[in-house]
Amino acid sequence: MTVAQGGQGTALLREVVGERDTGDDEVEVELFDKRGTMFADLKIGANVAGAVPLRANALLSNRGVIPHGEGMTVTEEQAIALGLGRVPGLERRLRPYRNGRDLTQTPRHVRVIDMFGLTAEEVREQIPEVYQWLLERVKPERDLNPRASRRENWWIFGENQPKMRAACSRLQRYLATVQTSKHRFFTFLDAEILPDDKLIAIGHEDAWLLGVLSSIVHADWALAAGARLGIGNDPVYNKTTCFDCFPFPAVIAHMPEAPGARSAHATEPPTPLPAGEESEARIRALAEQLDTHRKRQQAAHADVTITGMYNVLEKLRSGEPLSAKERVIHEHGLVSVLRQIHDELDAAVLDAYGWSDLLPMLRIAHGNDAPAEGQTRDEAKRAFDDAVLERLVALNAERAAEEARGLVRWLRPEFQNPQAAPAQAVIDTGPEEDAPEAVAPTAAAKPQPWPKDAVAQVRAVADVLSASPQALSQDDIAARFTARGPWKKRLPQLLEMLVAMGRARETDGRYRA
Repeated sequence: MTVAQGGQGTALLREVVGERDTGDDEVEVELFDKRGTMFADLKIGANVAGAVPLRANALLSNRGVIPHGEGMTVTEEQAIALGLGRVPGLERRLRPYRNGRDLTQTPRHVRVIDMFGLTAEEVREQIPEVYQWLLERVKPERDLNPRASRRENWWIFGENQPKMRAACSRLQRYLATVQTSKHRFFTFLDAEILPDDKLIAIGHEDAWLLGVLSSIVHADWALAAGARLGIGNDPVYNKTTCFDCFPFPAVIAHMPEAPGARSAHATEPPTPLPAGEESEARIRALAEQLDTHRKRQQAAHADVTITGMYNVLEKLRSGEPLSAKERVIHEHGLVSVLRQIHDELDAAVLDAYGWSDLLPMLRIAHGNDAPAEGQTRDEAKRAFDDAVLERLVALNAERAAEEARGLVRWLRPEFQNPQAAPAQAVIDTGPEEDAPEAVAPTAAAKPQPWPKDAVAQVRAVADVLSASPQALSQDDIAARFTARGPWKKRLPQLLEMLVAMGRARETDGRYRA
């Protein structure tokens, strides 16, 4: 029951922290009282609900696609029958597919038919076997759909998520987390894998970011900033409040290449802060260990799942005894090793923020140290959580004020702010609205072939705008490409997409990067 009164004053929040059966058909309830200012989210403490999205985090996190049609997904055997391994380039259209259960439990090992960027005529001409599959298994269902766009565009997904595709393009891997999950964890997915809408995809391949997001600091923030859903009351990761508002450590974190990768837009990273370089490297190394450890143990033992490992980890930290099944998961998942990696990662992230003074409380809360006399682990955990959230809210406000002055600590500057000079990528002074047009354009380059892949088309148009010293009309852009068919009809849509993503500006029908 909630009782509230308008105006300013001191609020009382009573939280149930324990229940005990007295044996007389009654339950004795243990309450934890907290007094202070109550905010819009009916919580006392840090005003997490008042945090604002930061430009530094913009464009990177997005929900996955919604195929909308059972015929859109195929097994490996069905994909081979459709031409996978036989038809050149078909692997870009029959992509590995992951949903929330694939990450938390056991992967289904299915593929999804991704025709984004192609017309129905192009699919029929280029991949007739796949066209017939969609015609017979997807179109009949789509014909009954009340939304005209889904009926008319029956060969492509119901929701194609172009912003997610743009954020993850040109990467060898990207980060993903399950939108609704008992345990908040992040993992790397190979770039060829397409996420569904139950996953939040984060377009970044640096393990430093994985490390910060996998820490107790971000877990506390996500729990407070997100919502809860379902019978199990599982936490929901809302990308706007949980990711976009989250202030990362003040390390000038550059993005090293993923193993074997080289970004087409790679530039020399800014010189790291001397105090942060070692901390950044430590977080990155531990995050790589974390991701490798979980995947290795899952690959070695069919009974090991992410949910199972973290259920056991939770019991280890609380001191509860493990059941026989949990002891097997503990051995197969090497959960004590997982616990140690997380403990070291939490310490490294706290150090990166300059908050190592909170580590003793966390060690008590996680059962690594004994509590002081008269203190419990739960009390230590609440004290730690309150302190972390208060500091994060203050840091969010500080970063928002920095951004208002023009200082933006971009997480991935070459994607989020490509127009800035590499040496000044951390700072965004905003568009120069009064900048004069170039007096004379550079010599026109030889027209290039129009890409067939939709993501490559977006990238090609963006590259043309970036290379031009002056604003270009749609005809100017079209002249940079050669192709047959009605491909020019897609240019307006691609340009609108780039403008929406912040990758282009439009003035009087002309576009610039």
